[in-house]
Amino acid sequence: MLVVVGALAGVLAWSASAQAFSARGSVEQVDVTGAAAGARIALSNARGATVQTRRVDRLGAALFRDVRPGSGYRVRLTAPGRPLARAAQSPPLTVLSTRSAPPTTAGYRQRLPTTGYGYLTTRDGTKLAIDVHLPTGAASKPYPTLIEYSGYGYADPSGGQSSIAQIANLLGFAVVDVNMRGTGCSGGAFDYFEPLQGLDGYDVIETVARQPWVLGHKVGMMGISYGGISQLFVGATRPPSLEAIAPLSVIDNTATTLYPGGILNTGFALSWAKDRVHDALPASATGGQPWALARIRGGDATCRANQALHAEAVNLLAKIDANQYYVPKVADPLSPVTFVHKIDVPTYLACQWTDEQTGGHCPDLAEHFTGTSKKWFTFTNGTHIDSLDPATFDRWYDFLELYVAHRAPALPPALRALAPTVFQTAMGVANVMLPADPIQTQPTYASALAAFQALPRVRILFDNGAGGTPGAPVPAFEQSFPSFPLPGTQARSWYLAPGGALADAKPAASGVDRFTWNPRARSATSFSGDTAAGPGGLWTATPTYHWQQNPRGSAVSYVSAPLSTTTTVVGAGSVQAWVRSPASSVDLQVTVSEVRPDGRESFVQDGWLRTSARRLARGSTALEPVLSLRRADAAPLPKRGYAAVTIPLYYEGHVYRTGSRLRITIGAAGGDQPVWAFGDTLPRGRTTVDVAHTAAMPSRVVLPVVPGIAVPTGLPPCPSLRGEACRAYVPLANAAG
Repeated sequence: MLVVVGALAGVLAWSASAQAFSARGSVEQVDVTGAAAGARIALSNARGATVQTRRVDRLGAALFRDVRPGSGYRVRLTAPGRPLARAAQSPPLTVLSTRSAPPTTAGYRQRLPTTGYGYLTTRDGTKLAIDVHLPTGAASKPYPTLIEYSGYGYADPSGGQSSIAQIANLLGFAVVDVNMRGTGCSGGAFDYFEPLQGLDGYDVIETVARQPWVLGHKVGMMGISYGGISQLFVGATRPPSLEAIAPLSVIDNTATTLYPGGILNTGFALSWAKDRVHDALPASATGGQPWALARIRGGDATCRANQALHAEAVNLLAKIDANQYYVPKVADPLSPVTFVHKIDVPTYLACQWTDEQTGGHCPDLAEHFTGTSKKWFTFTNGTHIDSLDPATFDRWYDFLELYVAHRAPALPPALRALAPTVFQTAMGVANVMLPADPIQTQPTYASALAAFQALPRVRILFDNGAGGTPGAPVPAFEQSFPSFPLPGTQARSWYLAPGGALADAKPAASGVDRFTWNPRARSATSFSGDTAAGPGGLWTATPTYHWQQNPRGSAVSYVSAPLSTTTTVVGAGSVQAWVRSPASSVDLQVTVSEVRPDGRESFVQDGWLRTSARRLARGSTALEPVLSLRRADAAPLPKRGYAAVTIPLYYEGHVYRTGSRLRITIGAAGGDQPVWAFGDTLPRGRTTVDVAHTAAMPSRVVLPVVPGIAVPTGLPPCPSLRGEACRAYVPLANAAG
């Protein structure tokens, strides 16, 4: 029996009464369901040559990946113990390419629920679980519509996991929440941002846009974290019906979160990957997403059938282990910085220098958004949730109103009055109000659009947490700029010098400082709050940070003289050091902090390096160093003598006031980001590390200083800055090498 699935070309299914199974061509894949568990299965090309073989899993499914696009493929399957020569065979199958546009748009005419739960069929016949949320109090169609798309439980009818659909509904938008393939009740098998997930997003955009209840038959995308990152992948496929994207709290590159400096992040990054493995399992009492199991038990036959391929998910943990070095063929398609230039729709992006989950590397994306002239970025210190802080929220709302709803932004007073409740719930911070917004005072859509488009592209919120009650998500001041990196940025160097000093000039006297590298003795920041927004949690005004000092002898520290002028640093930077160690590779961490005139010390940023992965990629600079991280470039430390290493610093946007001192601490890779950890470091035991600072081997820190930024506020309370722990300053005497 030959069936065209979802009215899309190139997708074939077959079954036989004696040995029923279905085979289907997909995008560089062929999947099989309904086969006998343990059966041998082979995929042959149009010439009859076998290209891959597999065993059918316990759910009767198998998936062939990395199949060359083309027609004439066949699947041969035999019962256990029988030779493949006598196997049942499917009709010819067509495997599609990763080309964005599908072979036919007929499938986009499918009808979706006007509200509530349902399924959307993609180009290869896979059914994705969706949940449609209409605007709160909406009286009439059509509605401006947004898509929220990730592997979390977005489509859970009882409420999407980590979804912000309720906020958008209150603002007058319909939202379609979509579960990625291989998760929840969606069909298919999961792999972390494989090309097919981006194409699924393309199909979602085009299908939703054609619904009669969608305003202008165009849609936007929104979401935070996973739901923000997905927008970058989908936007790069350029769906014709996509109006705009608004990604929040995202990454620039999988490696900068998973392998900072070449060191595996065994904290948040690895635990997040483990959660994805769990969520991609077939729904059961021990795995998968609980809401999917509840729907199956409630009689959802489609959700039950969609579990068939879930066991064929890629082993994400094995993939991480196999790709500790940067393999462009694998890593480039997973790194937004390599493809955001393809995004051609209006974009509003916001992220934080001190995001404890995705990390402080997102601002690197700004200069790579070359495919659209309509782009705006907001950067600030803060936690993962701060991409929804009041000032950022207002601009996010204005953007969606102007580019998706096509109406003048005017937040109703009743909704504005809800702000304290929203921020109390999301951040555990009381009495937070939305600021006045000049865009919302414009009388017409045309004038509001003109005013928004006149805004500079880059906005920096400085001293977030010091603009009101200490720790509340309010900046002390903000500045805007036409581009990023900021115009006029200058590389300023401070040199490591004898006596633990940071000097303005290369040292005339020679010196070597030594520390004992010890994975059990390193700085770390932890917190005792149970939840992000609960008492003492990371997202609250008063997180219970425990920013530990490096034990004596376990690190070296260098402190500048009091600054004679206020110094504003915006960007990345690096520490360029000459190091020596008996170990062939040492995992190092640099911590940048501000030693204040009041005797307090404020955390600013970190940087990491596995010294064997120290080679910089082409185009790197002292202010924007990029590690190659390729296996071919890995090199052990020399057995004798010193090696020059560059430790990339993550991005910061910090004001060092007059009288403050800059501090650099070098030690073992620890976890100054509260939920980042490094539990698999090199070497395995203790070693010594010598850091030289001589005329011939000048070690230095290079930071991007931006002159001319007006700083209207004084030294912020300590603690107050969001995402930046604060403690009493304790000097660390360096041991001579």
